[in-house]
Amino acid sequence: MNVTKVDHIIFILVTVMYWFTIYSYVPILTAYLDFLGATYMFIGIVVGSYGLLQMLIRLPLGIYSDVIKRRRPFIILGIAIGSMSCFGFILTDHLGWTLLFRALAGVSASTWVAFTVLYASYFSREEITKAMGWISVTMVLGQLVSMVFSGIVVDKFGWMVPFWIGGIAGIVGLVLCFWLKEEKENVSREPIKIIELVAIIKEPVLIKVTFLSVLAYSIIFITIFGFSPNYALELGASTVGLSYLVIIFVVPHALAAIIVGKWLIPRIGNWATLFLGFLVSALMTGTIPFITSFGLLLLTQAVNGFALGLVLPLLLGMSIESVADEKRATAMGFYQAVYAVGMFVGPLVAGILNSAYDLAAGFYFGGVIGMVGVLLVVVWKRTEESNLNRKAEPAALD
Repeated sequence: MNVTKVDHIIFILVTVMYWFTIYSYVPILTAYLDFLGATYMFIGIVVGSYGLLQMLIRLPLGIYSDVIKRRRPFIILGIAIGSMSCFGFILTDHLGWTLLFRALAGVSASTWVAFTVLYASYFSREEITKAMGWISVTMVLGQLVSMVFSGIVVDKFGWMVPFWIGGIAGIVGLVLCFWLKEEKENVSREPIKIIELVAIIKEPVLIKVTFLSVLAYSIIFITIFGFSPNYALELGASTVGLSYLVIIFVVPHALAAIIVGKWLIPRIGNWATLFLGFLVSALMTGTIPFITSFGLLLLTQAVNGFALGLVLPLLLGMSIESVADEKRATAMGFYQAVYAVGMFVGPLVAGILNSAYDLAAGFYFGGVIGMVGVLLVVVWKRTEESNLNRKAEPAALD
């Protein structure tokens, strides 16, 4: 595909607006639900509904996108539904409806598979990891810009303003989609067969990185997109402080996504990078209950954001780098559908634990999840090295 700098800029702007509309109210969502009288268990269900819909929709969407060879229509649909989610919160403050409208955001986020595959087509196969690093930065940029405003505008203008901002951002994104570049394929393609789908899903690397992503997203949706804002309020933070909490997490996260492909992986490799990221994240999550000041909480979230910023772009790139071009959306759909399990189960279990005990229980749970990631990385790294050694032995005998 002949892609210009303008095409990249348009794609980045569309992506920023997309994530803006989905995440504009996220920093204040759990605090807002708390304000409406929701229990920690219900808050966990609302936060988890975002992942549940992605579990159900992303894989079929990826398969259908591969069949019709189009990504742009799904991008438009995703932005439109994200905008509807924001405007829905404005219409009513009934707790039941808040669950529905956050679930709609999950439907919107399901179309992210189309974004990632379309942007990958802007690059050569050798640059896939670089492309995923940049799109991860763009995703984080959209989330950051939107979430920075949330706490500030709520403090000055009330709870509804972030929803208005997100809805309007979605409209802007829809307008920009008119200039979003995608080459049309004229060659007909048969629908993917079950045996081909099974072959993609059974790809060893895809299975491993998908499961690790489940763990990583569980931690994120337990902490910064889950109950860290509630813990910050318990420590005396204001709603403006919730914006600081998000900024201090997302900025290092974006920085890590930039350097992981260019600097860290070439020096220490994929598995060592994953080991470092999960270990640091486990420590920063599991020690949150011991923190007694908002300043220290900010520090742990900054380090945690950086650690997970090392992990997620790397896993994203690893999920499709060994998959044929025509099957990438299916592989990405499987990857994103399964890692959404973490978005659903993580906050749901944490919410149940928090209701039964207190907020500390959920963070301990997140720390344990991180350590499971560490152990799996160690085991799978040794397995991969053992397989490589076995393959090298016959060559050495020759």
